[in-house]
Amino acid sequence: MKIGNVELSNRVFLAPMAGVTDMPFRVLCKEQGCGLVYTEMVSAKGMHYQDEKSTKLTLLDEREKPGAVQIFGSEPDIMAGVAEKLNASDAGIIDINMGCPAPKITKNGEGSALMKRPELVERIVKAVVRVSQKPVTVKIRKGWDECSINAVEIAKIAEACGASAVAVHGRTREQYYSGKADWNIIRQVKQAISIPVVGNGDVTGPREAKRLFEETGCDAIMIGRGAQGNPWIFSRILTYLQTGELAGEPTAEVKINTIIRHMNMLIEHKGERTGILEMRSHIAWYIKGLRDAAHTKQKIFNMNDKEEIINLLQGFLLRQQCREQE
Repeated sequence: MKIGNVELSNRVFLAPMAGVTDMPFRVLCKEQGCGLVYTEMVSAKGMHYQDEKSTKLTLLDEREKPGAVQIFGSEPDIMAGVAEKLNASDAGIIDINMGCPAPKITKNGEGSALMKRPELVERIVKAVVRVSQKPVTVKIRKGWDECSINAVEIAKIAEACGASAVAVHGRTREQYYSGKADWNIIRQVKQAISIPVVGNGDVTGPREAKRLFEETGCDAIMIGRGAQGNPWIFSRILTYLQTGELAGEPTAEVKINTIIRHMNMLIEHKGERTGILEMRSHIAWYIKGLRDAAHTKQKIFNMNDKEEIINLLQGFLLRQQCREQE
C-alpha cells in the first residue's frame, strides 16, 4: 500500500510506544516483516529548543526505512517548525500524536487532549502539512470519553487539512488501555473518509489481525502491546493473511537468543547502564508464559551486569529445554 508517495511492503504496522519502540526494537520488528515502524513520540517543544534527547529519538536506521517519526505538541507554529526540520531527516512519514492518554501529556493539552479541541486540530494539521515535504498522518482515539466520541469528526478534519492517513485506536482516553477496543468506530471512520485508515487495538495474534481487517474494512492495522516481547507477531500475521496457515510460536531458544541480541543492540545504542535498565522490561515481556518466568524476571530486575543476565538466561533456557524433553 501507499501513504502519500511512500510505498510500503505490507499493511501490518508497529504502533508508536514510548519507552518501547526505540531503534533496536524497531529493527527487530522490521526483520520480521513489519510494513511500517513508528518512533517513540517526540516532543515538538523539545526539538524546538534543540533538546539532544528529543532529536535523537527521530533518528532512523537504514534497516527500518521508510519509517514514521511521531511528534506531539499543541502549538501549531512549533509543530510546523519541527516538521520543517524533519524535511532534512530520514523520516519517510511525519505522524501527529493525538492519542496518548498519559496525564503528563494531556495536562498540557497535548496527545488525546487535542481531540477536545477540533479547531486546534485543524490549525495544527494545516500548519504541519503546509511545510512538510513528507506525507503527514494523524493518530487518534475513539474520543476523550464516552460522552465525547468524535473520531469521525477529527478524521474528517485531518483529511480536509491534507493528512495522508489516519490511525484510529478504538478506545477513549478515559479507558487508557483497559476494556475492549471498539472496532466499530474504526469502521465508521473508514466509511467517512477516503484516505487510508489504520485500525489499532486488541490485535494480539494472526486471527485477530484478520478479523480487524474484515470487520472494519481498514487499509492497514497497527500493533502495539501485542508486539511487546513478540516481534514475531508480524511474520506470523503475514503468513496467516497470505496462506491461512497459523505458524507456531517461537521456541524458548529463539526467544532467549533474540533477547541477548536485543540487549546487545540496546547497549550499543544507549550505553550499558541505560541499555540494561531498559532491557529488563523487554525481557519480562519476552519470557512471559514460560515456566519459572516470574522468578527469573524478579532476579533480572535486580541485575546490572550484562554477563550475569546472559548466564541467568542461558540457565533459564536449559531448564526450559529439559522440561520439553520430560
